[in-house]
Amino acid sequence: MKYIFMIAFSFSAKTLIAQIFIDKGMIEYTVVVNNHKAMGEGSWADMFKDRIPKLTTSYYQLTFDTDKSIYLFNRKDDKTKSPFMNDNGEESVWYNDYRKESFVQQKPIFGNTYLLEDSLLHIDWKMTNESRMIAGFNCRKAVGILFDSVYVFAFYTDEITVSGGPMGLHGLPGMIMGITIPRMFSSWVANKVEVNGVSYNKIAAPAKGKKKKPEELKSTIIESTKDWGSYGQQAVWNMLL
Repeated sequence: MKYIFMIAFSFSAKTLIAQIFIDKGMIEYTVVVNNHKAMGEGSWADMFKDRIPKLTTSYYQLTFDTDKSIYLFNRKDDKTKSPFMNDNGEESVWYNDYRKESFVQQKPIFGNTYLLEDSLLHIDWKMTNESRMIAGFNCRKAVGILFDSVYVFAFYTDEITVSGGPMGLHGLPGMIMGITIPRMFSSWVANKVEVNGVSYNKIAAPAKGKKKKPEELKSTIIESTKDWGSYGQQAVWNMLL
């Protein structure tokens, strides 16, 4: 019995030693948007649906180091690129400071570039027992609520110790590797994680643009998109994320 116990203890110790926790690196996300559903219903939407791809695929990269991160556009899949629809994500910059619980975002909106600064987005999370593997990491599912009514389905891993994720999403006990937001008809899934050869000097708050509080800009966007239907509501959510 003593011999069996020693073997079990030795195996457990080796397993603990072998387990590696990551606190810095780069994650690439595949971002897919269902353009047809995002446009909603109606004659205006029907007029454009046959001119744009149903799905658009883009790639973004999150570079993180201990308690800070920066999320940037990397490239589009040219086969699914839409000639009409662009959410300005290519010029946007998301910088998060998880220790200070604050963010700085650079976003082009209606022809102007704004610099948004505020506290990190509040998200109510509930854990579930569901899990899956993403990019080689064991991830657990959590369900969150944004903007009082928008459900977010996330998979996070505690093997990456930074409590971050794409855009302004955060607040789980580890890194968010996968996100689905049904009401925005969008998903984000990590396709790779790199820890070697990563440039960390890019993790810095952007400085270009007119300084605004997100809530100040929100009312302007709501007024400008009030006749856009469901697509207008998504424009507001995209700005706040």
